[in-house]
Amino acid sequence: MDGYVAVLSLDDEAGVFHGEVVNIRDVLTFQGRSLEELRLAFRDTIDDYKAWCAERGKVPEEPFTGSVSITLGPELHRRAAETAARSGVTLDAFIRAQVERAATG
Repeated sequence: MDGYVAVLSLDDEAGVFHGEVVNIRDVLTFQGRSLEELRLAFRDTIDDYKAWCAERGKVPEEPFTGSVSITLGPELHRRAAETAARSGVTLDAFIRAQVERAATG
């Protein structure tokens, strides 16, 4: 649904599936007793979230897509490409590894 991803769990005792959107920081949850109810509740939750944001003048969080565009400048771009080539990886893989290392501290 528009790139939003949810994790599902089953409350077997209550006979209800619970869902939580996991690829945004805002907390969005929904539930249903069948797969069709769950799908509808998921769609309704996303629609309600977007409407709630619009009412408050807030831009709804968009799911993280995994793509990012950066500007390096010609010299840094060249050095990064050369370093990636010497390492035997693509520039994309090289940058991803550097970001992963920096993001995990």
